[in-house]
Amino acid sequence: MKRKMYVLLVLVLALVVGCSSESGKGETENLNSDEMKKLVHDYTVRNVTAASASITSEELIVTDENKNVTTYKLPEDEFFVSIAPFVNQTHPCDNHSLTGCQGELVEEEFTVQIQDSNGTIILDEKKQTEANGFIDLWLPRNETFTVTISNDQKQAISEIANGDNTCITTMQLS
Repeated sequence: MKRKMYVLLVLVLALVVGCSSESGKGETENLNSDEMKKLVHDYTVRNVTAASASITSEELIVTDENKNVTTYKLPEDEFFVSIAPFVNQTHPCDNHSLTGCQGELVEEEFTVQIQDSNGTIILDEKKQTEANGFIDLWLPRNETFTVTISNDQKQAISEIANGDNTCITTMQLS
């Protein structure tokens, strides 16, 4: 009889613990393209906060202060990349942390030119790095691009594609 009570107690405890840890499990949210871009931008400029928010080539992953994880699927036709041009200091990075990555050149203006694999220029404009030192870009999926960033007689060129890192910290201006 004691053994049956013990087994029953263990099962009840397992059920209670399993249910109470449910909040730590993730949920998936679906947003339209404009809502997704706004949410990513809001995390970048700290309009909204979280314990952590990072972005892969497929999804935005947000962890709140209670360790609840929410993932958001990125748009099917675009991918996200964040570039931190630098002169002296950088950090290794694969998936961009919207709440943690910090680039060297804060709130500086750059000319950003992006060409697709056919040589068509899809972007050629001045952009300013955010307070985190990064320039956030949304580009068409399934394409390879040549990105040229220039500032004050210095330039960096890199090739990027969907599925590569979302955090580009290798573009040293020289």
